[in-house]
Amino acid sequence: MTGVGADRLESLFTALADPTRRVVMGRVAGEGPVTASELARHMPVSRQAIARHLTVLRDAGLVDSARIGRETRFTLTPEPLDELAAWAVRVGRQWDARLQALSELAALSPDGDRGP
Repeated sequence: MTGVGADRLESLFTALADPTRRVVMGRVAGEGPVTASELARHMPVSRQAIARHLTVLRDAGLVDSARIGRETRFTLTPEPLDELAAWAVRVGRQWDARLQALSELAALSPDGDRGP
């Protein structure tokens, strides 16, 4: 497989599959460097739950963390989303080609000539 490897894809899809993680990621993107405590103030889950979600997002490469004094601040890392989008485009093109070939095959008459 070229581009994104299977393990990388699984990590990204797993991280993005959870709706709470998608909300957390959106908030990190919109609010800039933010702590788990700051995120938890605006969500109906505990700071510990937010921290676990951030760990999954960080392990997938979707957010980055930096220790600043006593705080750990998280920022969005958009490159994995670009990789995922490029993979989706590649797969879409493959399916388009397959469907086009199937369509052309279906258009052939039984004796091998093109139909009307």
